[in-house]
Amino acid sequence: MKPSEILYLSYEDVKNLNITMKEVVERVEDVFRFKGLGRYEMPPKPGIHTMPDAFIHAMPAYLPDLRSGGMKWVSGYPENYKRGLPYISGLLILNDTETGVPIAVMDCTWITTMRTGAATAVAAKYLARSDSTTIGILGCGAQGRSNLEALFVVLEGITTVKAYDILPQVQENYVEEMKKKFDCEVVGVVSPKEAVVGSDIVVTAAPIVKNRTPVIEDSWFKAGAFASPVDVDSYWETNALLSVDKFCVDDIPQVMYFKSDGYLKALPEIYAEIGEIVAGKKPGRENDQERTMSMNLGLALEDIGVAIHAYHKALEKGVSIKLML
Repeated sequence: MKPSEILYLSYEDVKNLNITMKEVVERVEDVFRFKGLGRYEMPPKPGIHTMPDAFIHAMPAYLPDLRSGGMKWVSGYPENYKRGLPYISGLLILNDTETGVPIAVMDCTWITTMRTGAATAVAAKYLARSDSTTIGILGCGAQGRSNLEALFVVLEGITTVKAYDILPQVQENYVEEMKKKFDCEVVGVVSPKEAVVGSDIVVTAAPIVKNRTPVIEDSWFKAGAFASPVDVDSYWETNALLSVDKFCVDDIPQVMYFKSDGYLKALPEIYAEIGEIVAGKKPGRENDQERTMSMNLGLALEDIGVAIHAYHKALEKGVSIKLML
């Protein structure tokens, strides 16, 4: 690229690079390791909030090992489905780490969806039982899809998926799509309880809201299970959160900020950041009876780590529109 040119990648451009979920999981695992070893820079993300439960966040980060630095400008609007619009949208900017000159602007929706699922998978690799067979998915949107796809990368024995969504048609579409995509039984269930009880892994992927109506009770979450609440505590009763044996997060300062801003009505004692576990500083699962949870609120590091991979793929394939500075 010439210093005066910026690579532009639309959503379709990024998607059509054919980056596999396995590649994304591997990159996100590397990113967690770098974080655990302290080889990163990531200031707290500021944001604005133009509607209830909506956000527009600035997420800057720098990974010296990947020579990747930049910022994601991302929004999340829970009511967008009523307008036929995605919950998550935004742009990601990469800068040359030696000169600071912008080198790429790309849609961030695909990357956000994939890296969020990958973060769940990396946490599951270290915190879920390796012989897990049953997954409960609550929320059958983009995150319900990406989380399931990523879990199949790290767990070989999945035989059953129980899917629940408050919108019956969304749930039905998800079940049919996942049946075709994965070699396992995929069934729709009529209640959150059916999705959780008996599941080895539970993923909740509703919108993140302050005025939540949680339903998951501690008795539903079986011994030895692992949970990834992508929606923070939207689905989880306080007693269910506090009953977890090992409660992990992706970034402690970010979790504390969320709590101070009115989310996370109850915060269990934090055992570790996932990066500490991936870097070998703390053990993950230590026995088959532990109930484990990783609350990953999303790191700019993950976006920047995946974005630089997409950037190099685009250059290799000659996919782009070049904009002039």
